[in-house]
Amino acid sequence: MAGHSKWANIQHRKGRQDEKRGKVWTRLTREIIVAARSGGGDIAMNPRLRLAIANAKAANMPADNIKRNVDKATGNLEGVTYEEIRYEGYGIGGAAIIVDTMTDNRVRTVAEVRHAFSKYGGNLGTEGSVAFQFKHCGQLIFAPGTSEDALMEAALDAGAEDVITGDDGAIEVLTAAADFEAVRDALEAKGFKAEIAEVTMRAENNIALAGDDAARMQKLLDVIEDLDDVQNVYHNAELDLP
Repeated sequence: MAGHSKWANIQHRKGRQDEKRGKVWTRLTREIIVAARSGGGDIAMNPRLRLAIANAKAANMPADNIKRNVDKATGNLEGVTYEEIRYEGYGIGGAAIIVDTMTDNRVRTVAEVRHAFSKYGGNLGTEGSVAFQFKHCGQLIFAPGTSEDALMEAALDAGAEDVITGDDGAIEVLTAAADFEAVRDALEAKGFKAEIAEVTMRAENNIALAGDDAARMQKLLDVIEDLDDVQNVYHNAELDLP
């Protein structure tokens, strides 16, 4: 599908995230707790926690909330224990979907995820059924109009793995997951601020969906994303939405 549709998908996604702002803090809280519990409360030694706290600050979460969640995770306060579970499945037109969850009740979570898939036209698959179609990496996406030559030079100097320019002029910078923070910080220091900057599961190949299929796929994604235990949803559909 043309690069224009890809940029439109990015803008649509950002709009959806803004609509769901009330749920963002819940997801960020869980990520902080799990990151701190798994890697400790020292952000200098825990890049996952460092990124989680940066995302929480970007979402205007108060510092007291952040500290309280770190304390819960590191044993200074009593808190809930979450486990991370990944589900894989297929959406409309065979599009691949990965659903990352954090839950204190895996029976509840798998039932809700399976119900969402089956009710809205998808199929829940087995572990590994679609993950091979995605790459775990850092991704920074810059708006059309960004200087391609200047950004490419800065990105490659900073250690990026690849720089891809879409048909519409949007530029995607890819990094190894471990290098994401360093590349992002280096680019921001040179005045390049990404529209989206995250460690993600990036689809290697996309499936174009339009018309009713695009609408049905968006509905399926919306329902899955609205589940309380869902942290992130990744897919390889490029939706031609009105």
